[in-house]
Amino acid sequence: MMEPSSTQRLAPPKVLSVQALRKQYGATVAVDGISFDVGRKEIVGLLGPNGAGKTTTLNMVLGVLEPTSGSIHIEGVNLAKRRAQALERTNFAAVYAPLPGNLTVTQNLRVFGLIYGVKGLSERIEALLTQYDLQRFRDVKCGVLSSGEQTRVALAKAMLNQPQLLLLDEPTASLDPATARDIRARIRDFAARGSSGVLWTSHNMYEVEEVCDRVLFVSRGKVLLEGDPRKLPHEHGKATLEELFITVAREPLALERI
Repeated sequence: MMEPSSTQRLAPPKVLSVQALRKQYGATVAVDGISFDVGRKEIVGLLGPNGAGKTTTLNMVLGVLEPTSGSIHIEGVNLAKRRAQALERTNFAAVYAPLPGNLTVTQNLRVFGLIYGVKGLSERIEALLTQYDLQRFRDVKCGVLSSGEQTRVALAKAMLNQPQLLLLDEPTASLDPATARDIRARIRDFAARGSSGVLWTSHNMYEVEEVCDRVLFVSRGKVLLEGDPRKLPHEHGKATLEELFITVAREPLALERI
């Protein structure tokens, strides 16, 4: 029997581990003690109605918000104690967070590449322009690109540092079906190729079933359900993931009676 390599022995089993995470604003509890993880080559969907705590959770994982309590480990590194080290292999994309519109595609990638300290940056930018079909837009200002083109630029930016943890907040919102399908395929390929994990929020249940290996249903800051998006509805007496989502959104307490 072969001995595991030093890299295999030292690699944390999970890309992301969240334990008892809580965020409170005065008397308002936005996230109420949730725990979950994201494994390697895994796409995990964080689902729930508006105000459920999804974006707050993402912002805590990104280090933008400080948790009231609980812990976050990225690649085994404690975010609260070693923030820079934990975040250096993390990246993020969302349609509501477009890149600066007065900079060209190449300028944006170069600025963010410098921020992330990407080695061989020029070569990395050229590779991403090719991978995301952005060569013809390289000198075009991002502000005049279509929503689909801007999303591809945002994903290219998110891949600059070859992240181990990719956070996506509604990445295909407002995109036409063909463009959304292309984006989903690119992210599935990213997760399948390496040892990275993806945490993905979406309100599109068809998309979730197609892309996610596992889903977490969040309501009122708590994880109510977890499982395979293709099996979970039937396990709780629902015909579709959309029906289950509606139950979580409207009547979370009813799940206790299912």
